[in-house]
Amino acid sequence: MHMPISRLARRRRRPGPALRPARAGLAILLALAGCDDRPEAMPGTLEWDRIALIAEASEPVRRWAVAEGDGVTRGELLLTLDPRRLDARFDRAQGELDRARAQLDELENGTRRETLDAARADLERARAAATLAEREYQRSQRLWDQRSISRSSFDLARTQRDERRAEVASLTAQFEALTRGERPERIAAAAAAVTAARASLAELRIDRERLAIRAPRAGHVDALPFRPGDQPPLGATLVSLLVGEAPYARFFVPAGRRAALTPGDPVTVHVEGVDQPFDAHLESLASEPAFTPYYALAGDDASRLVYRAEARLEGDTARRLPAGLPVEVELVDDQ
Repeated sequence: MHMPISRLARRRRRPGPALRPARAGLAILLALAGCDDRPEAMPGTLEWDRIALIAEASEPVRRWAVAEGDGVTRGELLLTLDPRRLDARFDRAQGELDRARAQLDELENGTRRETLDAARADLERARAAATLAEREYQRSQRLWDQRSISRSSFDLARTQRDERRAEVASLTAQFEALTRGERPERIAAAAAAVTAARASLAELRIDRERLAIRAPRAGHVDALPFRPGDQPPLGATLVSLLVGEAPYARFFVPAGRRAALTPGDPVTVHVEGVDQPFDAHLESLASEPAFTPYYALAGDDASRLVYRAEARLEGDTARRLPAGLPVEVELVDDQ
């Protein structure tokens, strides 16, 4: 006897006892997944405090004293630049200072005795010549009155007398200036020239010292962009140092979670490639928003504003981490 088709179809659509538990387990898993509404971790990168030591003179790199990755102490020599050009300028400035000092000493000490004796002798000789010219003029005057000489001879005698008088007046003024000493204004000008020359020399000495690049703080050498023989331009970075006690996570906080954070709050940092998370505390949080960085663009978050934040990692293990690793930051309350 054949079973009706409608009853056979109803029997085939009825689930068997073995399928019912599997469907129930799947429903439970879906329900649990829907209940996990924990906020997503905030993306960022691992960074160190960085110091860039720039070139204050465009001179060739002479040699490296360290290598990339080396640990350095404060004041340790990192590299040197070629000092020959600056040494020449330093020597010239030293010569200008010596000359300015000599001129000042001459003005302050006054005229030497030998110079005074020579000026006195010149004055006496001029006075004797003036006396002789005066007598010759008096004699020519008498002869002219008697019309015994020509007019031109009389005029010549008078001109010579006037010239000798002028010479005596000039040498007298010079001798008095030598005996009286230099004017205070000239001494002040010479002293100012010494001060200016000394300042120029001090500036060149500082420039010379800065051709030897030294570490301002203890840290690690991150980059040496220029090799020995290269000539970096003025202002170029010669050495990049990573400093500080520990790295920090630079991450971006969505606008919806900004109000829940304040500097000093504890956070957890997950570093790419490291299984163990790191405890950290929030050091800074920007008050001005920015657009979401490229590596955080995902779904609806791509159009939202974020706030830049920095959290310093804790523990000795964090001090060995390199810069640039991707990180994810979670709030302690979110875990």
